[in-house]
Amino acid sequence: MGANNGKQYGSEGKQSSSTLSDISSGTDHTPTRAPKNATTSEGLDSSTRTLSTPSPGLILPSKSSSLSSPALSSNGHDTHSSSSSSARAETSAVVHATPGAGPHARSARQPKGHHSSSSSSSSSGPSPIDLLPDHALLQVFAHLPTNQLCRCARVSRRWYNLAWDPRLWSSIRLSGELLHADRAIRILTHRLCQDTPSVCLTLETVVVSGCKRLTDRGLYVLARCCPELRRLEVAGCYNVSNEAVFEVVSRCPNLEHLNLAGCSKVTCISLTEEASLQLAPVHGQQISISFLDMSDCLSLEDEGLRIIASHCPRLTHLYLRRCPRLTDESLRHLALHCPSVRELSLSDCRLLGDFGLREVARLEGRLRYLSVAHCPRITDVGVRYVARYCPRLRYLNARGCEGLTDHGLGHLARSCPKLKSLDVGKCPLVSDGGLEQLALYCQGLRRLSLRACESVSGRGLRALAANCCELQLLNVQDCEVSPEALRFVRRHCRRCVIEHTNPAFY
Repeated sequence: MGANNGKQYGSEGKQSSSTLSDISSGTDHTPTRAPKNATTSEGLDSSTRTLSTPSPGLILPSKSSSLSSPALSSNGHDTHSSSSSSARAETSAVVHATPGAGPHARSARQPKGHHSSSSSSSSSGPSPIDLLPDHALLQVFAHLPTNQLCRCARVSRRWYNLAWDPRLWSSIRLSGELLHADRAIRILTHRLCQDTPSVCLTLETVVVSGCKRLTDRGLYVLARCCPELRRLEVAGCYNVSNEAVFEVVSRCPNLEHLNLAGCSKVTCISLTEEASLQLAPVHGQQISISFLDMSDCLSLEDEGLRIIASHCPRLTHLYLRRCPRLTDESLRHLALHCPSVRELSLSDCRLLGDFGLREVARLEGRLRYLSVAHCPRITDVGVRYVARYCPRLRYLNARGCEGLTDHGLGHLARSCPKLKSLDVGKCPLVSDGGLEQLALYCQGLRRLSLRACESVSGRGLRALAANCCELQLLNVQDCEVSPEALRFVRRHCRRCVIEHTNPAFY
């Protein structure tokens, strides 16, 4: 970050000093007032207009007046006006000129020979933060979110060079329902591609969850410019479709973590036709994704899950919460093509039953985490299959499975002695007999929820407390349990947090 960087920085500033673009996400946006030495560009959506020298993108989170601090506004902009503008615009992305550069930079300074009290005090010496070495500032910048890092790039020339150090840009995290995410992604990736034209080799993580204005165009930019992408989270971005997802997984071969929760238009995951033809001779049609969250993908059906399973054989974590169209048939393909699944969530998939759990049991010793909460067709039969063939199960959530009884709980306790967490809340047929089986065989149990289990009494809790000394959380809300039984649990499990609704126990 020596003199060479300073010269390079200055040349960048001369090229980009006339560039000022205001990308507003609000419908009633009041444009930010441009300085006299800048011109306004309004056609950033057009593919024919690009920045000759990309400038830093400033991402302002919604209602964030605290960001307008003096330290981050020392580039000469009016703090009050910028905060009020951001409040009206909710969220905006602004491309600014390099601080203190440009052909009209001298006109913004005071006339030669003119000295004021403020200028004399500022010239008396550098501020304390400027005394920090570059490596210390880089450590500070490494802990800043994307929007704050972009603001720091506007403070001074030195901060500009440090803020855009490639080592700080392994991830981009944007938020805000009104943020124009497509433009923000395009501006940031354009700036990050400056040293390696058309390709950003440093960016590995992009999180834009909750940015409801994100569309396929933003994902196409990521697919084209970020071949090293490993993690992508677009949860709640309901404008994203299959085609854009196909493009990302085809162009980003290292993608391992994909969160599509709430993307209702996404029905499956596959390679594009061109990528399939290119990879078929060597790698087949495999995708390297190991973590996939498609919760609340309401259009996902059995055929879509079959395509996902056949293309993503490396899956280890799969979350399919609240996918109402999935049936037992879909789980047959999952067990056939994805033998490495360790965590599987099927909560609120109400068409799944015991036959589906029999297919899940084919995952055998690899399954550690299973959630079938609020699946009313699950009974002791399905739980017995899982318990018999998945002895290394650590976590089971069967809340709301009203067909589960003490008989199924006994099979689970005897076959899965390493069970750490169990939720059988709202299972009215679970009683003290099942708890005694748990206390006898699962003495390492740490978390147990019995909420609204009407048949549970103090006898079962005493057995648990006497044998499961490692218990850390016990939920007995809406259970008919005496205060004496709860005090017995507290005496024997001192680290246990008891959640209850008994006013006599304190």
